[in-house]
Amino acid sequence: MNSYLTSTIKQFEYYKALGDKTMAQLSFDDLKKEFAQDSNSIAIIVKHLVGNMLSRWTNFLTEDGEKEWRRRDEEFVDNFTTKAELLKAWNDGWDSLFEAITPLNVSDLEKTIYIRNGGHSVTEAINRQMMHYAYHVGQMVFIGKIIKGNEWKSLSIAKGQSKAYNKNKFQQDKNPRHFTDDV
Repeated sequence: MNSYLTSTIKQFEYYKALGDKTMAQLSFDDLKKEFAQDSNSIAIIVKHLVGNMLSRWTNFLTEDGEKEWRRRDEEFVDNFTTKAELLKAWNDGWDSLFEAITPLNVSDLEKTIYIRNGGHSVTEAINRQMMHYAYHVGQMVFIGKIIKGNEWKSLSIAKGQSKAYNKNKFQQDKNPRHFTDDV
């Protein structure tokens, strides 16, 4: 199960990196762009993710993951005034996550934690949050691709490059590695 904890950290780092690389390609105005009424801009998605992260990961093993101080509905109102402010919030959210999961050990995985009084094993809670964050980071990437169009710099295997990518992979020796090790 130590491999689960190591893999979990690597996965979260990967999703954070996708968000980082998306936002690096966009201006502050791009980050605030909404395509339809009541749709979420990247800035709003960031604000929601940060609110969720701070609530879920603060005192992760000892307090309910839905904190009384969280104002979830306010997460869907964009009030960032600069890109630097948005990025600081983004990093603060991720810092709270990594500070909570990095010290975990195998004996913690079966402990019960609560989210809105619903019991979860630590493993279930980690998986729940990872999928939630992957969902929203995927939205961020998609919005970024729409905004940048042909100027978008691919964050994965670029269209038309699968054959070359696979050739390179199959020229490497077989060995255990996480797929994000060379991303």
